[in-house]
Amino acid sequence: MKTPYFTVKDIIQITGITKRALHYYDKTDLLKPSKVEDNGYRYYDQEALGNLQMILLFKEMNFSLKDIAAMMQLSKVEQKEILREHRSTLVQRKQKLETIIDQLDEYVDGRDISHLHLFDDSSILSIQEQYESEAKFVYGDTEKYQEFEANVSQLSAEEQEQAYQQFSINMEQVFRELAKHQNLSPASGEVQTLVSEWKSCLEQFMVCDDEILRCIAEAYTTDRRYAGYFDQFGDEDFLRFLYQAIMVYVEGKVVSGVKDIR
Repeated sequence: MKTPYFTVKDIIQITGITKRALHYYDKTDLLKPSKVEDNGYRYYDQEALGNLQMILLFKEMNFSLKDIAAMMQLSKVEQKEILREHRSTLVQRKQKLETIIDQLDEYVDGRDISHLHLFDDSSILSIQEQYESEAKFVYGDTEKYQEFEANVSQLSAEEQEQAYQQFSINMEQVFRELAKHQNLSPASGEVQTLVSEWKSCLEQFMVCDDEILRCIAEAYTTDRRYAGYFDQFGDEDFLRFLYQAIMVYVEGKVVSGVKDIR
């Protein structure tokens, strides 16, 4: 029959805990050895092993060591009641993580970040709302932005969502077509026709003057949030090509057959 005591080495082999962690639990009185020999060797009985396994369970459930120490003073019935309550928190966290994973998969596959629902159960605003707040902060006192707000406010929440979805679809179609023409000059007639379509998409919500178009073109190339979105359409030079095409349109240099300015 084996000894009722386990050495530190035995405990490590049984549980996988490190020697350093075991010594730390001893030092902080979280788990004391059942006995210590004169030579300093620590030994743990089966009750101590059971307590250690409970500590490791609590630790895996993200309880702090301070909370674990308090819980170890409770009865098994009280511990189980706390675990039942904590389980609902873990289930909610699991659902949240599954949502995040699904949304990140959609983003990696090319979905616009503004249409992700990462913060639906959070006090943090959605990406779309953050964009709208940012735009209002930057352009809120301009006539064009006030016009945009007036147009959107006339739509119901469902109509706004449908409009944004259709807007996203139309934009993606234009960008995909532009990527197909990336071998042409940004000033070519084919490319400039597509830029005109891009502007028409924007004009669903606002009247776009040259200043607004320049701002958008600059944002595409300087705001890192757009990088992942545009990766789905063309190679690493696509954003620069798009910027040049928009600037040609703004500057009115639409001349078929103009030498490639890239």
